[in-house]
Amino acid sequence: MRFTHSGGTTTYSGVMREAFGPAGALAVQICVMITNIGCLIMYLIIIGDVLSGNSPGGEVHLGILQQWLGIYWWTSRESTLLVIVILTLPLVLYRRVESLRFSSAISTLLTVAFVGICSGMAITALIAGKTNPPRFLPQLDHHTFFFDLFTAVPVIVTAFTFHFNVHPIGFELAKPSDMSVAVRVALVLCGAIYFSIGLFGYLLFGDSTLSDILINFDQNTSGSTAGSLLNTLVRLSYASHIILVFPISNFSLRANVDELFVPQKPALATDNKRFVILTLVLTFYSYLMAIALPDIWYFFQFMGSTSAVCLAFIFPGSLALRDAHGISTRRDKITALIMIILAVVTSAIAISTNIYNIFGSKS
Repeated sequence: MRFTHSGGTTTYSGVMREAFGPAGALAVQICVMITNIGCLIMYLIIIGDVLSGNSPGGEVHLGILQQWLGIYWWTSRESTLLVIVILTLPLVLYRRVESLRFSSAISTLLTVAFVGICSGMAITALIAGKTNPPRFLPQLDHHTFFFDLFTAVPVIVTAFTFHFNVHPIGFELAKPSDMSVAVRVALVLCGAIYFSIGLFGYLLFGDSTLSDILINFDQNTSGSTAGSLLNTLVRLSYASHIILVFPISNFSLRANVDELFVPQKPALATDNKRFVILTLVLTFYSYLMAIALPDIWYFFQFMGSTSAVCLAFIFPGSLALRDAHGISTRRDKITALIMIILAVVTSAIAISTNIYNIFGSKS
């Protein structure tokens, strides 16, 4: 944002264009599109896991609708997600991010409720002696190698990448300088939530924790009615949170797709026909992909090693090193160089390890 305010643009692709020309803007637009469409697909996968279940590794985990109503075509993943997509369209069709301020506030409260219930369940299980003792060091054996640890990096990178919405939100604030405070608060809040869920989730499920931890909550670990109710509340609270967050990722995705393919047209928000058609195409493409690839792990690994790492580390670092407006300090450039080196090295190792694991398991 410092480099944006020093130039004459209001978008991420615009500030990259000022520093690196059309190629820089194109790189950002492609990465934003890949990351945002991946996030939309992951959101739908998570919603599908909660409501209609999943079968990771052949192990069947029922969704809430299947547990309540039975296994029918209308409780299937395809039918449930189609209904959810249609119900979220009114929110997705908003023109301004500001219009989603109330739904975003509710989604944040639902996340806090999710963390609170999980922590209560974990503490109760800990007192009852039913938790899995946490390991403070990774367990490396003939199944797990040192470089497998780097496959966690893409997940962390994806979880903290929201850079594509910084500009739309920042320029809608009454005081653009407030964006720095908003980013710091958001990072602290997200970090606390991620740490809490990681810790309490592992205490509850140990090595059986799945890539989508919500799937684990289909079983009543305590064997009581209250435990079953808490499991349902955990899944419903976070699924509701995801449903309310889903529309936000559409803003940057729509804007970048439109700017890339029809750059000479008027602003997207002023053209109702183009706006609605593009929104419907992107939304239903996300729906189809969530049905075809029902596992969030693949999307975390791909995005976190490619597009998300570029948006979060490589592009911001490149802006500081390029210093098109002459505002970078020595500290900025050293930090930027370290960011880029770490991002490239860890992503390269993660990609190589995933490729090796895929082809190694097949052989």
